[in-house]
Amino acid sequence: MASTSASCSFTIRVVFLIFVHLSCLAKNLNAKHSHNHSKPQHTENPPLNPRLHMAFLGLQAWKQVIYSDPNNFTANWVGPSVCNYTGVYCAPSVDDPKVRVVAGIDLNFGDIAGFLPDEIGLLSDLALLHISNNRFCGILPMSLTNLTLLYELDISSNRFVGPFPLVVLSLPMLAYLDLRYNEFEGPLPPQLFNKTFDAVFLNNNRFSSSIPPNLGKNSASVLVFANNKFGGCLPESIVNFADTLEELVLINTSLSGCLPQQVGFLYKLRVLDVSFNSIVGPIPYSLAGLSHLEQLNLGHNMMSGTVPMGVCELPNLANFTFSYNFFCEEEGICQNLTSKRIVFDDRRNCLPEKPLQRSQKECSAILEHPVDCSELCCVVGSNVSAGSVAVPPAAVPSAMPVSAPLLAPSHP
Repeated sequence: MASTSASCSFTIRVVFLIFVHLSCLAKNLNAKHSHNHSKPQHTENPPLNPRLHMAFLGLQAWKQVIYSDPNNFTANWVGPSVCNYTGVYCAPSVDDPKVRVVAGIDLNFGDIAGFLPDEIGLLSDLALLHISNNRFCGILPMSLTNLTLLYELDISSNRFVGPFPLVVLSLPMLAYLDLRYNEFEGPLPPQLFNKTFDAVFLNNNRFSSSIPPNLGKNSASVLVFANNKFGGCLPESIVNFADTLEELVLINTSLSGCLPQQVGFLYKLRVLDVSFNSIVGPIPYSLAGLSHLEQLNLGHNMMSGTVPMGVCELPNLANFTFSYNFFCEEEGICQNLTSKRIVFDDRRNCLPEKPLQRSQKECSAILEHPVDCSELCCVVGSNVSAGSVAVPPAAVPSAMPVSAPLLAPSHP
């Protein structure tokens, strides 16, 4: 996801998502617009309907637990006219278009410090809640279960803590979940992958254990799990995302074992990045079937064998990184990717007659003990893979900095 396009279109997206998510509203809004032209408009604010009144109570409670707002985002959160508050968006309700409700909140990049009070649950008509790049802390309140219309939740780049917030899994309409750059910890709940999300961003937290093996009903197009400490192998059940997944980013997640052949069945993939892990074995031949793939990064692992020609000939491949591994041969066009105008990095491998390669001693330590992926079993729920090959300390890939930028930066 290009950050530039995301930034430019966000203001439009806020309004668009609110109204598209409440799908029955377009016709009613047009009718209301025509009706408004036939009658004079009142200049005074009408009395609050009960749902706006509940939103008013929730917003006032939230303001009370905000203890720093250097940019004065909430300075005008005064009085009952909540639709005029900065960052608050109102729209006709989904069940009664004549009733106006608070449908969206966007406080991104406010540098606001505080926490989410239980009264946040009074904002039960929210379709969109974006509070990224602030200093909100604590845990997510269970009262979020009242937000049954919530479609997008972005709490990235804050200071939230605790285990994975199970409360988000109770939100029936949630399609976009962004928890990155917080302090969540512990294992991922298996239920996460039984939800129907479009995009899930969990990177740069403290999640541990392994990626659950039951990757089931989820239909996400984007999965970003980078910079956590999952360990274990990438489950073969990743194939269950075949009809939807376009971006899979697993940078620096302590993955081990072989890359499963099932990754090659994710036929819609455009981005695959498993760099800075401890993956061993060859490049799966099935990757040659990823005709939409644009970016492939296998760098900083312990993979070996041949770089297959089928991968190098992928029609849309623009960037291929396989540096800091132990590959010993490049097939066909792989030896001259420049001729295909592919940006590549093949440093620190064991490729003969190529510059900036590993020493013979480093290469021999790995290549004399080839990995048989059919015999390599991963221990579920552990950071250790059975049957793994002993690797000299110099061969272990260095960890990627936790602060490294990733795909799809937070909305401005």
